Parts: sequence; C-alpha cells; structure tokens
Amino acid sequence: MTERTSHDHAADEFQKDEEIHGYYQFLGLAIEELLVEKGIVTGDEIRATIERRDSITPAIGARIVARAWTDPPYRQRLLTDGTAAAEEFGCEFDATELVVVENTPEAHNVIVCTLCSCYPRMVLGLPPSWYKSREYRARAVREPRAVLKEFGTELAENVEVRVHDSTADMRYLVLPMRPDGTEAMDEDALAALVTRDCMIGVTVPKV
Repeated sequence: MTERTSHDHAADEFQKDEEIHGYYQFLGLAIEELLVEKGIVTGDEIRATIERRDSITPAIGARIVARAWTDPPYRQRLLTDGTAAAEEFGCEFDATELVVVENTPEAHNVIVCTLCSCYPRMVLGLPPSWYKSREYRARAVREPRAVLKEFGTELAENVEVRVHDSTADMRYLVLPMRPDGTEAMDEDALAALVTRDCMIGVTVPKV
C-alpha cells in the first residue's frame, strides 16, 4: 500500500467541494457555443488556445526559479518586473501582471485567490483542484499557518506569513528559498527540486 503524505491529505480535504465548479463549466461551454455561432471565433481557434494553455506546466516556473537562484541579475529583474522576466522564458502575457514575491528567513509567502481561481497559468499551467476550493480560499487568509501545516510545512513562530490575493489583473508567483547543500547543483538539477506547490507557497523545496 502506498503511504499517503500530509500533502495528499490536505489536497483531498480542500477539493471536496469541487462540484461547485460544475455551473461555471456549463456557463463556459454556453459562452463558447455562442461565440462560435456568432462567428466571433472558430472552434479550431478555441481548440488551439486550449491546447496551448494545456501545454504549459509548472516546469516553466521551476526553470525561472532555478535561474533566479543561480543568476543574481536575473533574480533582480524577476523581483522588479516579473512579467518581463518571465517573458524571457517564452511566457505570454496579455494585460495580466506577474508579481514575484521572495521567501526569506524572515517571511514566507502564500498565494490564494479569494474570489475565484486567478492563478499564474502562464508560468504554472492549470491550477490544482484544491487551489480553487472554497475551503482553501477562505482558510488560507484566515488561518494560513494551519493550512501550511496540513501541507507538511511548519514555520518558526518568528517567520511572518504573507498571504497574497490574486486578481484578474495581477497574479503572484512565489520565489522559494534555495535549499542548503545545493551549491554544487547546476540549473537543471535545481529546477528538479522546485514543485508547483513551492511556487504557490504551501510547501518548500527539499533536497
């Protein structure tokens, strides 16, 4: 039997109310059919857009983080203008701004969208179900330390937890701290340590 981690348990708990998204999925399909019927877009254009979005994975975000860990000038560009720095990796942005927040020994950042499921899809791909759940959206703001603990992340009391609420115009990406003992690792090896959840802020990279 496969041992379940606290992360698995937390994700299961947060996605119990996934059925609430059924209405919005139905609404999305209705809008899609209307746009095609009115000749505003074609079915092929919609499929191409979906395929392009689906091709984006957290591996892109992991490469960005690894570059920031190994290239101080890039790290500064990333923290100053996350959108422009991510575009160096081929990420495409419309009117959305990407803000990168850095974890430090004194502060730990967590991303949430309290209203819906705004998420840095251009660098992480599709959001996990638990990120969209009502429980995570409410509790991440109200009791972030408890939520982090359920994902297996326990922080010292002197570490400030900063919760960032994404919007339709502004998305956040967490730049986690580089783990100790990785000084000899190259960029590819470092990227392999960076998970999606590290860049949301509910976990931290581990060697």
